[in-house]
Amino acid sequence: MDAKIIATRPFDGQRPGTSGLRKKVKVFRQPGYLENFVQAIFDTRADLKGGVLVLGGDGRYYNRHAIQIILRMAAANGMSKVLVGQGGILSTPAASCVIRKYRTQGGIILSASHNPGGPDADFGIKFNTPNGGPAPETVTEAIYARTGELDSYRTLEAADLDLDRLGEVKLGAMTVAIIDPVADYADLMESLFDFTAMRRLFDSGAFKMRFDAMHAVTGPYAIEILENRIGAMPGTVMNGKPLEDFGKGHPDPNLAHAKELVAMTKGADGLDFAAASDGDGDRNMILGKDCFVTPSDSLAILAANAHLIPGYQDGIAGIARSMPTSQAADRVAEALGITCFETPTGWKFFGNLLDAGRITLCGEESFGTGSDHVREKDGLWAVLFWINLLAARKQPVARIVREHWHGFGRNYYTRHDYEAMDAQAAGDLMDYVRRLLPGLPGTKLGDYRVEYADDFAYTDPIDGSRSGGQGLRIGLEGGSRIIYRLSGTGTQGATLRVYLESFEPDATRHNWETQAAMRPLILVARELAQIETRTGRTQPDVIT
Repeated sequence: MDAKIIATRPFDGQRPGTSGLRKKVKVFRQPGYLENFVQAIFDTRADLKGGVLVLGGDGRYYNRHAIQIILRMAAANGMSKVLVGQGGILSTPAASCVIRKYRTQGGIILSASHNPGGPDADFGIKFNTPNGGPAPETVTEAIYARTGELDSYRTLEAADLDLDRLGEVKLGAMTVAIIDPVADYADLMESLFDFTAMRRLFDSGAFKMRFDAMHAVTGPYAIEILENRIGAMPGTVMNGKPLEDFGKGHPDPNLAHAKELVAMTKGADGLDFAAASDGDGDRNMILGKDCFVTPSDSLAILAANAHLIPGYQDGIAGIARSMPTSQAADRVAEALGITCFETPTGWKFFGNLLDAGRITLCGEESFGTGSDHVREKDGLWAVLFWINLLAARKQPVARIVREHWHGFGRNYYTRHDYEAMDAQAAGDLMDYVRRLLPGLPGTKLGDYRVEYADDFAYTDPIDGSRSGGQGLRIGLEGGSRIIYRLSGTGTQGATLRVYLESFEPDATRHNWETQAAMRPLILVARELAQIETRTGRTQPDVIT
């Protein structure tokens, strides 16, 4: 079985961002498109030749077909072994776990995260380095540069492999190991959390919860851990079977796309606890009875209570949050006497801090939380942390949140997303606000006095690399903020994200309805950027 070289045209697509390359399925199905990107990975990562690769994805449409293409190319490019999740399944955090546990030379993860799936929907691919984390910019830039040079790729002529049968098979000289996608990850979770205490919570009969897997990748993981290992009632995991089109749903765990689950937490008979994860398993939404926990608050609360969890009982080294994430975690870090780092959006920026032992917990406002157990955000890990916390504190979610606010103050927080905007109009809006920034400090925006205004740039404290243009920050007196940022997670148009934060030190004055409490700041942010005038949008598409 000999390798063959197939001619292809140079890649003319999108530069891979913090989440890899994401496009519509029909784009990936163009002759040579996927192959070009994969060949560029193999050409720029010399350690893969003769090395071991992890491969899997979130089960969305085209996942299985793409895996067969990548396997044949891996064999033709001299890999010694590829570890593939059974059925082509590996959640993003589980892939990181496997890369780290078996010390492989990296992994290829096939996912478009929380984006919809199906023949007319989205697909994605990214490379994770040997530490288990997303490739840093030096690696993604090298891959992208190589895609523009390639005029051929290497592959084998071979039949498709059976991805559903556990065990090892040969593909040319390369070994393909079809592995249980859940076992290694579930074992890792059991080493971090007190499964016995969590089982007692479920055995009490007084604790009602549901986990919505959204017909995405976390279904098998949640069933094994929650129902089989911890003893939650069968059926606790909703929508637990991964489907290629996510059951025609939008696998994004937020208040807009998980309405059925949110409704189950309302009223006197509502669930005590509910949670959801996204397409590839790296995001989470946390709910209590009549209570939504913002991702920013969740990170802060987990940090403040980490000593109650076996895996973190000796304390945490530090915390990191993405720049748009609220400053709630900063106040916890100050109380604990540890550092809270503010990084650009993108999990890879946490990697250096984690590898250097400077932080233990990290999180983003976009429903991502994680720790040093892997190098990706981890949705199910965050859910298990909360269940363990509920078992340890023997208090409902809302009480834990309120007590946190009483101790640290409350950071009201919301994000307004304007999706699929005209890219030119979105870019012009950002340029307009950017030109305003130098003149804003010392002025008043409505009732708010501006303390600082900048285009956020980050210098990595470990390797000294600098990342500029990471979002427009406007800091207001008293700890409030307005942030404008264009997101790169979509596959068409542009998404303008407006992040709003208002600090209330006196938690007795709290208002559960965040949008009402923040209305003055919301109006200031819209007027400052001239959002309606410049884009024609009178309301955001999604509010979280």
